[in-house]
Amino acid sequence: MNDCEPLAIFTPSGKRGRVPAGTTVLDAARALGVDLDSVCGGRGICSKCQCAPLYGAFPKHGVTVAPDALSPVNAVETRYDEKRGLKPGRRLGCQARILGDVVIDVPPESQLHRQVVRKAAEARAVEMDPATRLLLVEVASPDLHAPSGDLERLNAALAAQWGLPPARPSLPVLARLQAALRKGGWQVTVALHRDRDDAAARILDLWPGFFEGPLYGLAIDLGSTTIAAHLTDLATGEVHASAGAMNPQIRFGEDLMSRVSHAMLNPGGAAAMTAAVRVALNDLADGLAVQAGVDPRQIVEATLVCNPVMHHLALGIDPVELGQAPFALASSDALDIAAADLGLVSINPAARAYVLPLIAGHVGADAAAVALSEAPEQSDDLVLIVDVGTNAEIILGNRARVLACSSPTGPAFEGAEISSGQRAAPGAIERVRIDPATGEPRFRVIGCDLWSDAPGFAEATGATGVTGICGSGIIEAVAEMRMAGLLDGSGLIGSAEATGCARIIPEGRTHAYVLHDGRAAGGPLIAVTQGDVRAIQLAKSALYAGARLLMDRIGVDRVDRVVLAGAFGAHVSPLHAMVLGMIPDVPLDKVRSAGNAAGTGARIALCSRAARRLIEGNVRRIEKVETAVEPRFQEHFVAANALPHATDPFPELARVVQLPELAFNAGPGEGGRRRRRG
Repeated sequence: MNDCEPLAIFTPSGKRGRVPAGTTVLDAARALGVDLDSVCGGRGICSKCQCAPLYGAFPKHGVTVAPDALSPVNAVETRYDEKRGLKPGRRLGCQARILGDVVIDVPPESQLHRQVVRKAAEARAVEMDPATRLLLVEVASPDLHAPSGDLERLNAALAAQWGLPPARPSLPVLARLQAALRKGGWQVTVALHRDRDDAAARILDLWPGFFEGPLYGLAIDLGSTTIAAHLTDLATGEVHASAGAMNPQIRFGEDLMSRVSHAMLNPGGAAAMTAAVRVALNDLADGLAVQAGVDPRQIVEATLVCNPVMHHLALGIDPVELGQAPFALASSDALDIAAADLGLVSINPAARAYVLPLIAGHVGADAAAVALSEAPEQSDDLVLIVDVGTNAEIILGNRARVLACSSPTGPAFEGAEISSGQRAAPGAIERVRIDPATGEPRFRVIGCDLWSDAPGFAEATGATGVTGICGSGIIEAVAEMRMAGLLDGSGLIGSAEATGCARIIPEGRTHAYVLHDGRAAGGPLIAVTQGDVRAIQLAKSALYAGARLLMDRIGVDRVDRVVLAGAFGAHVSPLHAMVLGMIPDVPLDKVRSAGNAAGTGARIALCSRAARRLIEGNVRRIEKVETAVEPRFQEHFVAANALPHATDPFPELARVVQLPELAFNAGPGEGGRRRRRG
């Protein structure tokens, strides 16, 4: 190129270069590595290459753009504008030709790798680079003198028009090829899947002529208790519908080891659990398609994140080896498989599924997805990331080093194994406050924004009633009891005499605290029992002990900040979590919720091939700590039974709340307050 050739400058990328006069804007963008989309390959059909030329003086770029810097609007652009409409000032990049120095703005909707902000609170973005794309291909018609198959000519066209290697269709797709080509006048739109540049290309589906789509994918977070799925546009990253369901495997066991035991002790037990979860996955996919009004045929991809036991059961692998040391995985690598191999048959028959890599025998793809979402390897400070469910995945690290472990917290945090516990549903108590002077509670239930002491509460909850207490509710209730002096540091509930609270009632040789008595109206008595407190203590001790093991391995006693992920993080206040000693002591403003980080990681992997390669590499660098064989786990577990902790100081917590220093004896009517600090 020489200086006589026009200078093309593209914004917002800032890329520039000289191109021969008469070059289309689309070809110039491709030559300069500019992100400008096109499905139709420059035929003026898809409009994905829309751009906005800018005219006038641009001192910043050192150019002045004349009104005739681009060729006049041609017949193709005029026809498109008449039929579908172009925004004022827009041109089709495949039709507009560069005749002089020009500045071209590429709007967000025309960028192939559109930026999707991962979370509103953060600026980090993900470039859209899905494994499956729509491509319009113009195929040569058959020639009697040069006989070749339609598939061979389609692949020749893919090579000539898109620079792609030969692609393989499934047999049902191949069976539709000839009719589609002839109906489309030798033009066909293919859904082409390529997980990585050096991988084989697959034709997942095809449509006659120009098919605008869109294509969709499912991002699935398969938990041991609940399953969440998000129907996502593969071109924009937009979530069109989300849904959740209980994992039907619960009937085989609440926790993971119960399910492994079921597989060990019952012939065909693993296969029964696999079949149950696959039915649930298909039901979710069906429901999402109906909810969004989407043809299931257009759902061509899925990503799956889950813990190792769920991973093996979803794939139809017996999890027996995960129930005994050394906790060997059948495979820890990422998998690119047919979605039908996961039993996902209610979406496109040729759809592909990407299963994120596992970190270790008890640290799964869900933890890898959290790591992808939260990027601890890019953190300058030491961050502790906690994703709590029936099993807790814990990640600790910064730019220098990242560690991970899993800790068996059990189902108490989700309301299970609690005397009045229930899953999060309308009518369940989810927020609790206790007046430290009177011991009187007030609470909120799911489905009603009013507190229980507000006028109109009874009427507002008339349809659902007050039915029980969910995970966030029991956590706040126990923490509030500790702050109100109804519960001592060892976790013992004091008697009515010792606490001066009439809401404490005897329960055998222990006591219980009444949150709500609905028996007069035919409702339940909802109380926090000593057994409930012990269940929470066991769960939080396992969580804290796992975090403490990672801190030991790095050689620190404190972390800089804490990220709470999952439903736990979204619904539990940092103050109450710290009062219980669920998380290490940090300033409360250094604790934040990340929402469903595992689901976010699944969506990132669905939308970006680069993100898949990133987490595959990062997983190999994460140091794994196996809590089941760590000698100090039991020591940390026992010390963490106290509320908040037997030995670790909580100076940041002491800045915001003064916990009563008291002890209750187990005997009826004995014990009481020693003294109150502050």
